[in-house]
Amino acid sequence: MNAMLSLTPAAARRVAWIAQRQAKPAVLRLAVEGGGCSGFQYTFELADGPESGDSVSETEGVRLVVDPVSLDLVAGSTVDFVESLGGAAFKVENPQAASGCGCGSSFGI
Repeated sequence: MNAMLSLTPAAARRVAWIAQRQAKPAVLRLAVEGGGCSGFQYTFELADGPESGDSVSETEGVRLVVDPVSLDLVAGSTVDFVESLGGAAFKVENPQAASGCGCGSSFGI
């Protein structure tokens, strides 16, 4: 368990729902890649489980895993699931992000 990163209950429920429909484990991988309109962008995918060196946190039986390189950029973050008129998406509340973009999927340090 790692307190440096967390899933909100809403995000955990959504991951569990998606995983059940895809017959996969309820494990969400968050990674950071170069790109996006602000320098870095978040990527999400269902994973079979944590890999060696991953940071793992758990909420309501759902695990959030992050590789060591990405963890440096998202430490202290909370992953939420937000539904609005514009659609539904996972959103990262990243205290390290100095700037972001309007779509919320990329950030700068």
